[in-house]
Amino acid sequence: MESIKKILKQHSYASLNHDFFSKQLQQPLNNPFLIHVNKILLNEFGLSERSYEDLMLLFNGSIQIPDVQAISMNYAGHQFGQYVPQLGDGRGVLLGEIKVKDKYLDIHVKGSGKTPYSRFGDGRAVLRSSLREYLCGEAMHGLGIPSSRSLMIFGSDDIVYREKSETAAMIARTAETHIRFGSFEKFYHDGLFDRHKELCNYAISQYFPDENKLNNKYSYLLENIVTRTASLIANWQSVGFCHGVMNTDNMSILGETLDYGPFGFIDNFNPSHICNLSDSSGRYSYQNQPYIGMWNCSALAHTFENLISKEEIKSIMSMYEKTYTKRLFALYKNKLGLNETCDTDELLVQELLNIMEVQKLDFTRTFRSLSNILDANNSIEVDNGLENWSQKFKERHDIEITDINSRIAQMNQINPKFILRNYLLQNAIDQAEEGSYKEIDILMKLITNPYEENLEYEKYAQKAPEWATSIGLSCSS
Repeated sequence: MESIKKILKQHSYASLNHDFFSKQLQQPLNNPFLIHVNKILLNEFGLSERSYEDLMLLFNGSIQIPDVQAISMNYAGHQFGQYVPQLGDGRGVLLGEIKVKDKYLDIHVKGSGKTPYSRFGDGRAVLRSSLREYLCGEAMHGLGIPSSRSLMIFGSDDIVYREKSETAAMIARTAETHIRFGSFEKFYHDGLFDRHKELCNYAISQYFPDENKLNNKYSYLLENIVTRTASLIANWQSVGFCHGVMNTDNMSILGETLDYGPFGFIDNFNPSHICNLSDSSGRYSYQNQPYIGMWNCSALAHTFENLISKEEIKSIMSMYEKTYTKRLFALYKNKLGLNETCDTDELLVQELLNIMEVQKLDFTRTFRSLSNILDANNSIEVDNGLENWSQKFKERHDIEITDINSRIAQMNQINPKFILRNYLLQNAIDQAEEGSYKEIDILMKLITNPYEENLEYEKYAQKAPEWATSIGLSCSS
């Protein structure tokens, strides 16, 4: 316990006006027990195995650290396009912050009980959704995509009710920030412009300190948020990731993937894929994510109108599409092993995606297999429908300067072999609900090193069974 006492500090967010948060202790689960611990991440924090049980009790709220007061954050947001003036942390607390190397990271506990912002909720999280978030944060990190990550997951026999009765669980997660687009929306739309400005100043001093020296620091703050968001969405698209609930209260100002609910990685490529059963209109479908990212940035930008001219806001917003397009094209070129510039590259990528859609090819496996086309020693056949395209692909590689083996290695370091497919997750959840955590261990091993061959786990890289390709989840997930 002494080790965590030394490094866990009162979060600087608690130094702001009380309008921004409420002091809130966790409501402990009864008889909590460890389900899984992210040893890699805890080691980065300098926390040993000897501290795991004490950490669980701290995160659960069974023990406290003097001078460290947990808070629940106050924010609003647009949910499915409709502004909701009062949201906030309804089932979580910001426990404190830890300095790792040269920056501070949030420690946030999810599923910790009712808060002033719970509305009609019970403040709890179920094992099912907690395990999904626990694993997906690490999967995104393994793919090199900015994301919250979880330190541990622990459960109890306490019963909560969703579509059915389930057992409660908590996760302790970390991120650079838990400030959301909706945090700014809350104070702007409530007419509390001084508070909105205070939040801007806090965000700048905490995350962009060099911008304090600039005359147009608020412009630079908004520009950073917009471009980071655009880059994040491009990252998502490049691996076939669907967030499912891109409400503004789920959007981080630092371009980190936050708040995993009914997410999913695409199996058979379908641009109109919807992973959220609550999304009847397809607002948050895979193909709509880039537009929604821009829409959300626009909703945020509107709150800056008292600080930045409309002309500046318009100029900043124009950077979203440019950043997104440039980033996505660069990612796709890298996925195809292309380093030189060629006018036909964009068409080559689009042709591949079109074939994948028509032929219903598996997104992850198709990109992983592209290196086989270049490997003269590989006899693996390409998917049906790719024969003609494969010839164009090989001809395009003829103009590349770098060694072919280097290009193959490059492709296999950006096209993952293993992805956190929903059916694999569901298998792990089913077993965890029976008290077995073996599948969690296996998935953690694979998603932390998604580019390695790991031939002994070959079955985890296979196409999803037909029944699993259209798995959808509700917002309760």
